[in-house]
Amino acid sequence: MTEQQNGSTEKAAEGRETSLQYENRQHRALMQVVYTGLFAALSYVVFTFLQFKIPLPGGDATSIHLGNAVVVLGALLLGGVPGGLGGAIGMTIGDLLDPIYVVYAPKTFICKFLIGIIAGFVGHNILHISSEKDDRKVTRSAAFAAIAGLGFNVVADPLLGYFYKRAILGKTAAEVALAWNFGATSINAVISVIASVILYVAIRKAMHRSMLIPEK
Repeated sequence: MTEQQNGSTEKAAEGRETSLQYENRQHRALMQVVYTGLFAALSYVVFTFLQFKIPLPGGDATSIHLGNAVVVLGALLLGGVPGGLGGAIGMTIGDLLDPIYVVYAPKTFICKFLIGIIAGFVGHNILHISSEKDDRKVTRSAAFAAIAGLGFNVVADPLLGYFYKRAILGKTAAEVALAWNFGATSINAVISVIASVILYVAIRKAMHRSMLIPEK
């Protein structure tokens, strides 16, 4: 084979490899969109239909729910941005369709998206959970990531709600709601850490093995 033929063969092989890489990137991007939508739907269902609502003075309410666990699970499986975005979209839709929570939809989107960003950053960028093979380290890393994201929410969610309610409902009602919201958010954080870690550890191996969630 001549040098010119060798060069043509190499260029053709490079072209096929480039095309295959492009198709793989397109496929991964498409799957990421699909799974973001899946987690949006899942977070909406869990938040809307699996919650215990607690009425508060002034026609307000808080609730015990597992919606935040879905946000953290999505962040651990998909990454902070798609996981947080999916959870934020789903729970924001839940707020928009609830006459009590509708006014809090912007706050919900911001807080839930940031839960995912923080949990995903800690899990993937700091602890490198996707490439970890030791089951105990995986569990510990998932717990740290979940605690980071949900710990942020324990502070941010009640405080953002307080300043909003103080402007709308007045200081007294806002202070009553703050105490209840802090308690409910803390309970939600504890149960969501436990649930998200258990679910993540249970399904990560199967999803990686089947290439549903690629290694990062």
